[in-house]
Amino acid sequence: MNDMRRTVLWSVFGFSLLMLWDGYLRHTGQPSMFAPAPAASAVAADAASAASAAVAAGSAAVPSATAAAAVAASGASAPVALPREVVVVETDTVRASIDSVGGNIVKLELLKHTDQDDHSKPVTLLHQTGQRVELAQNGLIAAGASLPDHTTAMKVVSTERKLATGQNALVVKLESAEVGGVKRLLSYSFPRGGYLVDVKQEVVNGSAQALNPQWYVQLQRDGEVPAMSGFFGAPTSYTGAAFYTADAKFQKVDYAHIADNKAEFVKTADNGWVATVQHYFAAAWLNTAQGSREFFARKVGPDLFTVGMLLPVGQVAPGQSKAVSAQLYVGPQEEKKLEKIAPGLELVKDYGWVTILAKPLFWLLDQIHAVVKNWGWAIIVLVVLLKAAFYGLNASAYRSMAKMKAINPRIMELRERLKDKPQEMQQEMMRIYREEKVNPIGGCLPILIQIPVFIALYTVLLASVEIRQAPWIGWITDLSVKDPYFVLPALMTLSTLVQTALNPTPPDPLQAKMMWIMPLVFSVMFFFFPAGLVLYWLTNNILSIAQQWMINRSIEGAH
Repeated sequence: MNDMRRTVLWSVFGFSLLMLWDGYLRHTGQPSMFAPAPAASAVAADAASAASAAVAAGSAAVPSATAAAAVAASGASAPVALPREVVVVETDTVRASIDSVGGNIVKLELLKHTDQDDHSKPVTLLHQTGQRVELAQNGLIAAGASLPDHTTAMKVVSTERKLATGQNALVVKLESAEVGGVKRLLSYSFPRGGYLVDVKQEVVNGSAQALNPQWYVQLQRDGEVPAMSGFFGAPTSYTGAAFYTADAKFQKVDYAHIADNKAEFVKTADNGWVATVQHYFAAAWLNTAQGSREFFARKVGPDLFTVGMLLPVGQVAPGQSKAVSAQLYVGPQEEKKLEKIAPGLELVKDYGWVTILAKPLFWLLDQIHAVVKNWGWAIIVLVVLLKAAFYGLNASAYRSMAKMKAINPRIMELRERLKDKPQEMQQEMMRIYREEKVNPIGGCLPILIQIPVFIALYTVLLASVEIRQAPWIGWITDLSVKDPYFVLPALMTLSTLVQTALNPTPPDPLQAKMMWIMPLVFSVMFFFFPAGLVLYWLTNNILSIAQQWMINRSIEGAH
């Protein structure tokens, strides 16, 4: 029975490592070990020049079958001699660059979030530099007509460039040149204190024919998955496209699947949104009003992809105009705020298969943080609450382990005396367990319970932008990255060894050695885990040691 306990412990240990690694792979945008890996898309050597050419030529125009046919029929937009201008506007939260060609947002910086490697620079989400492309585009399209699209020259008709004191929003207005007698009036409204941009598109029909145009809104992005500079050398989080509808819910679409025409997502709905997702941040085109829309995803160049929505404008009679609106979110994955913007938008913060545990854990952690005002102390308080919740279960397990340690000399003597009679030895061991009312595998249950909680909290700390660059005390200035001086991992390793010393020694000498080696091997991983996670586990170990020590003393006194 004692061997069975060792087998269970080894199985639990191996399973925990397996699930930890699989959880890490899934949340860093890599294939799960339990699912086939998607085919990788080839990247041409001249990706940078091809990406630039694709943007300039407008090859990313709307990718539905009917819309593509309309583009082919309509021909290219007529050249108009309007000067090109890149307008830079700034609020208290963002700095955006808008290209007058197409009215596209070609760069957007988050002023309240600094770059992880260079804290003097803001995080840049939308941009076009070298091989890296991420743009927010929109334009008009209609069957049998040539309309202003995201490559048509426009002029800026507003003069505001910076949000003034007391002003709630900064509005940028653009007006296109006429294409086939049709003009588009585009406006962006950048709010104070937020990242949700109101976008309004007005179609002015100066032609002699009625029009039934569609407004396409899209995000164009290269397919690069950024690598994390760390022990694993893996991406930091899921990077790819995402679609959402009320029926199909959150649908992740890898760029590799788009390239292979194997992307699976709902194509039409009367609700929903489209986004591009990366670690901590996301960009999304939204339309919260109920109404028909078509979703699309296309590869438009070597390592260049476009995802978006088609929104009907409705019929526009000659000499009339009609407006339609949407929202563009480009910002951090702040879960509570995203929930209020659009249904399901908080799902861009992707917890994967541990969502059922991760969401309540983050909610509780956030509630604690609202009181203590420090994410490090919030993690410690969370551990205390979890230990209190499982106190009775842990006490029962530690009591079983303490009894095992107390009777261990008798078991060792029995194994030595009956080593040539294994059947009789097992019977005698079972008799001792019954007399002492000891369950040899009673100490395994808390481990089984803590594994999914540990993985869920690891996911919370990995995915939560709220904890990004959050300090705790002293040298811990960012709980989302590893301890720079490895103090917490070293303390965690020491605490794990103390726990091992408190556990009963296995009768088998080889098993006894492995019981000391296992914590050391397991602890190596923690040297490269986020400091917040190591802080959680260290606090958990210290509280476990205190509880186990007290129970061991009481059991030893009874014997």
